[in-house]
Amino acid sequence: MRLLSYLLDGEPRYGAAVDGGVVDLTKRIGRDYSDVKALIAANALADAQEAIAGQKPDHALDKLVLLPPVLAPEKLWCIGVNYAERNAEYKDNSDLPKYPSLFVRSMSSMTGSGQPLEKPKVSEQLDYEGELVIVIGQGGRHIPREKAWSHIFGMTLCNEGTIRDWLRHGKFNVTQGKNFDRSGSIGPWIVTADELDPRGPHDIMTRVNGEVRQQDTTERLMFPFDFIISYLSTFATLKPGDMIVTGTPTGAGARFDPPRWLKIGDVVEVESSRIGVLRNTVAAEQ
Repeated sequence: MRLLSYLLDGEPRYGAAVDGGVVDLTKRIGRDYSDVKALIAANALADAQEAIAGQKPDHALDKLVLLPPVLAPEKLWCIGVNYAERNAEYKDNSDLPKYPSLFVRSMSSMTGSGQPLEKPKVSEQLDYEGELVIVIGQGGRHIPREKAWSHIFGMTLCNEGTIRDWLRHGKFNVTQGKNFDRSGSIGPWIVTADELDPRGPHDIMTRVNGEVRQQDTTERLMFPFDFIISYLSTFATLKPGDMIVTGTPTGAGARFDPPRWLKIGDVVEVESSRIGVLRNTVAAEQ
């Protein structure tokens, strides 16, 4: 099942993408589960599947304003430096990391597929980072690695947009450069784990104006999904609907010489063959 969130007459709703459009789940089971996060928390995927069985689409997908699939996760974790050769891109002669680099983003820094990706007024250094996202279903603390797969509800995509010259405003953190409003995107939907085995392998590709900039596979992750879940749950309770952005391959704009920053009008596409395409056009901050 492909679950998505969207606006209809200015109100957030959710549904399932099917052949020919979107079946609105809000009006069918919304009185019980108000949004995708509530559906996940209630372990109610079967109810959603029953609700769309035999239904014709209520809306054309291309007529909807898409939102990130989970509107208000308690936590949006981001893993850095997770694909082979990523550590070498920093050219600091450091050893391979023993543990994942980690930071968090606010949902105000994210928009949905098809919506403008915002280039801020204060910087020319908007960069792209295409990434796979795992969405937590069953929550937990101290999750053993061998049980981690059962805690994944599904997967989606992220353009973890970054304002490079704001990453080091503080001595030790990257928070500022990772949290500009609408600088990144998530979507277009969550493909549930019953249709998409999180164990993979999964491909990931980023294109800018049709040109492939990033391309890799989860077979080359330094910290696989099950390790990440076990590691995070060592210090934080994972909750239903939490999203974990699992790292970007080599080839971000900052790594070119000279750097290739995103410009107004650029179209950025993040694709994984078993999930779909997350597409955004760069616009100026209003």
